[in-house]
Amino acid sequence: MYSFFYGLSRGMAYLGGVVLTVLIILTCISILGRSGNSILHSDFVSGLMPGFAAWLIDLGVGPVNGDYELVEAGVAFAIFSFIPLCQITGGHASVDIFTNMMSKKTNKVLQVIIDVLFAIVLTIIALQLYKGTLGKFANGETSLLLQFPIWWAFALSLVGAVTAAVVGVYIAVMRIAEWRTGEVYLPHMSGADH
Repeated sequence: MYSFFYGLSRGMAYLGGVVLTVLIILTCISILGRSGNSILHSDFVSGLMPGFAAWLIDLGVGPVNGDYELVEAGVAFAIFSFIPLCQITGGHASVDIFTNMMSKKTNKVLQVIIDVLFAIVLTIIALQLYKGTLGKFANGETSLLLQFPIWWAFALSLVGAVTAAVVGVYIAVMRIAEWRTGEVYLPHMSGADH
C-alpha cells in the first residue's frame, strides 16, 4: 500500500515540476519579450532602423499576454502537487530542540499527533478548495486578460490538495496502527531538520 501512495505522490511531484518548469520558461520568454519591446521602442533603435523595429513589434515581440494569470494558476497547482511527496517522505521542516531530549515512546506519540493534525489540516484545505471551486464555477468569474474561467485553476489545485489529504490520512492511519501494535509499517521519515 505504501508503494502505491509513494508512487502517486512522486507522480504528482513530477507533474508539479513539469508545470513549474514550463512556468519558468514562460516567465523568461515574457521578460525577454518585454525587454525586447522596450529596446525596439527606444529612440536609438527607432532612429537607427525604424522599419525593422516596427516589423518586430508588429510580429508581437513583447511580454506574453496573461503571463501573470498563468503563473498564478500554475504555481498554485505546483505547490499542491508537491505536498503529497513532502507528507509521505516526512519532508516537512522540523525543529527538534526539545524532542531530542524526550524518550522514543514520547516521540512516537508526538509523531502520531503531528500526522493526525496534518491529515486533518490537509483534509480541511481540500474541502475548502472544493467549496471555492464550486463557488468560482457558479459565479462564472474569468481572468482579466486571458478570460479563462477561474475555477479551472481551482480545480487543478484541488487535484493536488485531494491527493495530499488522502496521503495525509493514510500516513495518520498507519502511524496510529504503528503506535497501537508496536509494528513498523512506514519507513523512517527523517524530515527536513533545521
